[in-house]
Amino acid sequence: MPYAADPNASPTDPRPPRQPLPHSTHRLATLALAVLTLTLGACGGGGDDPPAQPLSTTTAGCELDGTTGGEAVVLPGDPNAPEQATGYAPKSTVYSKTYMAVTNNPMSTKAACDVLKAGGTAVDAAVAAQMVLNLVEPQSSGIGGGTFIMYYDAATKQVTAYDGREMAPAGADENYLRWKSATDQTTPTPTAIRSGRSIGTPGTLRVLELAHGEHGKTAWKDLFMPAIKLATDGFAIPPRMAAAITGTATVANIKRDPEMAAYFLNADGTPRAVNTIIRNPALANVFTAVAVGGADAFYKNGPIAQAIVDKIQTTYDGNTTAGVTTLSDLANYQAKSRKPVCTTYRQYEVCGMPPPSSGGIAVAQILGIVENYEMSRYAPTLVDKNGGRPSVLGAHLLGEAGHLAYADRNKYVADTDFIGLPGGSWESMVNKPYLRQRADLISTVGSMTTPVAAGNLGNVPLAPSSVDEHGTTHLSLHDKYGNVVSMTTTIEAGLGSYHMTNGFLLNNQLTDFNADPAPGGVLVANRLQPGKRPRSSMAPTLVFKRNADGTRGDFYMTTGSPGGATIIQYVAKTLVASLDWGMDAQQAVSMIDFGGSNGAGSAMIVGGEHPNVDTSTPAGGQPGDNDPLVKGLRNLGHTVNIAAQSSGLSAIIRTTIGSSTTLVGGADPRREGVVLGDTFKP
Repeated sequence: MPYAADPNASPTDPRPPRQPLPHSTHRLATLALAVLTLTLGACGGGGDDPPAQPLSTTTAGCELDGTTGGEAVVLPGDPNAPEQATGYAPKSTVYSKTYMAVTNNPMSTKAACDVLKAGGTAVDAAVAAQMVLNLVEPQSSGIGGGTFIMYYDAATKQVTAYDGREMAPAGADENYLRWKSATDQTTPTPTAIRSGRSIGTPGTLRVLELAHGEHGKTAWKDLFMPAIKLATDGFAIPPRMAAAITGTATVANIKRDPEMAAYFLNADGTPRAVNTIIRNPALANVFTAVAVGGADAFYKNGPIAQAIVDKIQTTYDGNTTAGVTTLSDLANYQAKSRKPVCTTYRQYEVCGMPPPSSGGIAVAQILGIVENYEMSRYAPTLVDKNGGRPSVLGAHLLGEAGHLAYADRNKYVADTDFIGLPGGSWESMVNKPYLRQRADLISTVGSMTTPVAAGNLGNVPLAPSSVDEHGTTHLSLHDKYGNVVSMTTTIEAGLGSYHMTNGFLLNNQLTDFNADPAPGGVLVANRLQPGKRPRSSMAPTLVFKRNADGTRGDFYMTTGSPGGATIIQYVAKTLVASLDWGMDAQQAVSMIDFGGSNGAGSAMIVGGEHPNVDTSTPAGGQPGDNDPLVKGLRNLGHTVNIAAQSSGLSAIIRTTIGSSTTLVGGADPRREGVVLGDTFKP
């Protein structure tokens, strides 16, 4: 795979020396807050294979149309889902000339787009968007969590995987989530998730700083200004944030943390309602400190780090198990650059995250398995802006490939700094002959019995393990230089660990480890160890065309999603929808969510929130039996779960319309996201 610089690439660095954003006015000298209005100007275009003139000059230029992302009507979804399902609001395809931003909230998309409009890079836009997301989508991500970034540098054609995954404290042991101590073998309270034991050392700020140091153009401090202004002036609570803090059990958990209760609840203990204006001066102060002092202001011995440690070790009324994170754990945390998982799929090259994420390997395996079938024969019918109606065999093949990929993931994949992969590399898990053998296990006339066994990749004395991972949000960003960011970021479950400090929530990411390190006496790869990073399913993905000689060609597509362990299924169906079935970015992300994982009696999902799924119950039948896809899958022997899904997919496809190179964007109808850029109507 081509990882080195393209010898034919231009030697010109598309990133001029860093400078403040045009016309920005600010003064950041101390932790005392000083915020003035940030106004962003516009610059011209460029990049690898610079886009030609568009078909129209009617542009929106990062302007929102007043949308708040729609109403949040909570639907009956999977109880194990990371966040509540909040319906489906159809969206239209967006076209842009040179730059584009897609996030899961209009305000964060606006912040990212303004940076791109002013000439910033995709990484610059990611920093600005993440800080705003910490305010408007705090239930999903923030500086108290972790992040994976896939970055494409257009000048060198290199892809870098940046790992900002949370890390277990040095003082933890393999039973850290299982019981309080070797002498007190009772479970952490109130639960492993809601205790200090679940909190990993955050990685988001460190990984953003690392990526920005290598690929940023806009001054670091300027990228915090939109979030500082929002936190100071206030913003209207978005629908999904309001939905995330409702419910009897949720409110009870919020009340365990006085700071969290003061922020999310009214004085009478009820949750703040949608569109309530809320301010977060404590977080504005943190952002100001980090804007001036870099990530060290967060991680090194100082008031922010001390507050994090104190919060993790707080027991309140004595009924919460304390964590053992120390100032040294924070000070010693490092983000890492890793070699991406890049494989071929038909005429494309697909690149994803390596371990500790399992997403890149699992998506590559699913694609490698279905590559043995002519998937174009099984395309959806009646394709509209919602993606049409998937065929039974198309969904079946992807579901079966998912069963097989999850089986390998569950047994073999963990933090490779601690547990090596079979053969010493992910290549052994994605090579074509091996995946052909796995594909041979699939029948087109019946489903597998789950759980299926992992593939034989040598004598590996590990037991399979499966943990229901949660949370998250995703960003897709393309700058005018041709650089691309695909970034998935998380605090794990909705509202994380329910621990808040200085206006931000701390993750519960350590519950992505297996609590029992050796079920049945056989060690699992994803057991907790000091300093280890838990396995993830996050799958930020980049797709490239392949040159005639097999080398990496031009950028074609980026996608990714939140959704916990189902992320892999969401991303795989979106890739096949585009690469095999020819859908545009909006159609591909809008299409019915479907796929399969692996476990005892594991069900295929078919997202019942979608308008093209009939969830009604016929006389004497099951819910969904009136739907051709659901009924067809059941006839093949699948157990089908039609619960509403809460994916948050986004996609950007770079294509040609007429004679013009154009960016085509899509945001998931199941969330509040929007697409912005130097848009036009073709």
